[in-house]
Amino acid sequence: MSESIRVFASATVANVACGFDILGFAVNAPGDEVILKKKNTPGVTISQITGDGGRLSLNSQENTVGVAVLQYLNKIGSDQGIDITLHKKMPFGSGLGSSAASAVAGAFAINELLGGSLSTEELLPFAIEGERIACGSAHADNVAPSLFGGFVLIRSYQPLDVVRINTPPELYCAIIHPQIEVPTKEARNILKKNIRMEDAITQWGNVAGLIAGLMQSDYALIGRSLQDVIVEPVRSILIPGFEKVKQASLQTGALGCGISGSGPSIFSLCRGQETAVQVGKAKQQIFEQLGIGCEVYTSQINQQGPVILE
Repeated sequence: MSESIRVFASATVANVACGFDILGFAVNAPGDEVILKKKNTPGVTISQITGDGGRLSLNSQENTVGVAVLQYLNKIGSDQGIDITLHKKMPFGSGLGSSAASAVAGAFAINELLGGSLSTEELLPFAIEGERIACGSAHADNVAPSLFGGFVLIRSYQPLDVVRINTPPELYCAIIHPQIEVPTKEARNILKKNIRMEDAITQWGNVAGLIAGLMQSDYALIGRSLQDVIVEPVRSILIPGFEKVKQASLQTGALGCGISGSGPSIFSLCRGQETAVQVGKAKQQIFEQLGIGCEVYTSQINQQGPVILE
């Protein structure tokens, strides 16, 4: 059995317009990388974190990856000592599930390193606990797609019920991350506590339509359903140029466009890679005109989940 392991876990798009807190999907990049090494003394330590600008705690009980590993070891009753190196390869406060990717990489890596005794489904609670440390709440809409790959529906939290949704082979995503930060807690605090029945009905129809469109490979239905009448109108005010970016995205051929997670990243679902690339360029041009730096990521829906790196 190996003494160390290196694992990559990918970023995710959560909410997916109409699916606030219940929908998410994985992309190929960016993501986080962890290296776990066995050590001779008990306990979990984090010896190094790169790419965080010194913002993350090296205390394993205060870090998403450390918590996921600790939870796993506690569950299987192991006192195996573990040292962790975390390479953050995605931006903070981006709306792309940065903390979730770290937690998923940790949970997946420790299971593989110690023989893979638990199934992928059984690893989900450990990754969720890691996410709780970062966000203060145990949401699974980033964690589940990063762990399982693909497009995921969180049907219920009590009890936890996660469903993978098939997606059309030509479905691509173009994400733009403007270099501004929208703290998740702030983005959640500005949401309305009560919504109109009329808006709720519209949103339910869009969620159902999006799921049906994905499963039937009906791209037009996917596009019609990517509408958020509850969260986006409030959160979009935190993202400079959002309406212009959305308009440019749709005019360039995107099926639909919305805020990734709590923002500021903006995702667009597209049919085909060529369209996704052009949509990414159109969105980038808007932010450049506003004087805001940005990164663009284009990929198919990542069906693989975490991967072991050589």
